[in-house]
Amino acid sequence: MAITSSAKKAIRSSARKRIFNVRRQKKIDTVFKDIKKLVTAKKLSEAQKLIPKAYMAIDKAVKSHYLKKNTGSRMKSRLVKFVNKQKV
Repeated sequence: MAITSSAKKAIRSSARKRIFNVRRQKKIDTVFKDIKKLVTAKKLSEAQKLIPKAYMAIDKAVKSHYLKKNTGSRMKSRLVKFVNKQKV
């Protein structure tokens, strides 16, 4: 258990940050899961409509430093590549 006051404060702040981080990750996961379900069900036009939501979730995570910039770019690239590959 934390003894110093700064260690106690660090525990409080990390608990607070964890709530926001879990929320951000959950948004990313749910939109990715929805897109993958639609692609496997061959509903590509609906999956295309969800891509802006995925971009928004990733961009917010990058903005808040939950994800690194290049990680966010890579995720977006792979997502669009996955959807476009199913078109052909």
